[in-house]
Amino acid sequence: MRNIRRTLAALALTGATLVATAQPAAAITGGEPDGNRHPNVGLILFYSAEGRFRCSATLVTPTVLATAAHCTDGTLGKTLVTFDSVIAEAPPSPFPVAADPSAGYTSAEITAAGYLAGTALTHPEYSDFTDLRNWNDFGVVVLDKPVTGIAPATIAPEGYLDQVAQPALNSTLFDVVGYGTEVRKPESGPQKPQPMSYPLIRRYTTSPGQKLTPQILQLNGTVNDTRGGGGTCFGDSGGPVFLDGYLVAVTSYGYTQNCRYLGGYQRVDIPVVQDWFASVS
Repeated sequence: MRNIRRTLAALALTGATLVATAQPAAAITGGEPDGNRHPNVGLILFYSAEGRFRCSATLVTPTVLATAAHCTDGTLGKTLVTFDSVIAEAPPSPFPVAADPSAGYTSAEITAAGYLAGTALTHPEYSDFTDLRNWNDFGVVVLDKPVTGIAPATIAPEGYLDQVAQPALNSTLFDVVGYGTEVRKPESGPQKPQPMSYPLIRRYTTSPGQKLTPQILQLNGTVNDTRGGGGTCFGDSGGPVFLDGYLVAVTSYGYTQNCRYLGGYQRVDIPVVQDWFASVS
């Protein structure tokens, strides 16, 4: 079963990780701390009826971040946004708790805590992982105020990924970035690599191409693949995939609970995404 890589922050930020096993979405496995390499990649935090979640997103205009639809669909209230590269090396979490979780964050709560506030919008044709031919796992967060001092990323032109269809795809390395959980052996107990809640930082790695469909880019995210550095995991959902400096896809889903296999990424260079994005940006 594909694993949703959106992390329930209410648990993840206090030491536990909720692994949802419904269908789709994904932290960087392998790789390294991103530092200031991708300052336009941020963490988003929001409430839904199931709890508080975190995802990753990319600033693509001074007021709009691109992310996954499953990171916007069902959002209650406002979405918290931060571009801090290092959130917390260890507990406790610095993020505020909504006064009324059933209503989500308010702009006032978010800004009082020193973060940016925005409104989540979901692609109207998002299939909620039920139709691979019409996946459309794309959403945006529209900020209350423009961001200054951070250069937005550029969304790839329509059809950009078609140039790396097979046989070129397997030899193409993509850059992936996100705030997801790190996968490593725990300090005690069974020494099986598993997703960890901390450190909560932005991470970066590279992944080689594996498959390309009209909707999905699939990458080989195993750290044992010598062609790349790793892949994505829980909390990286919505985070960017870059090629040649362009944003070409956002993290959508994974296949395993230890995040060491294939990862699926929603293409953003296709008309159904670009036409809707133009209407809301």
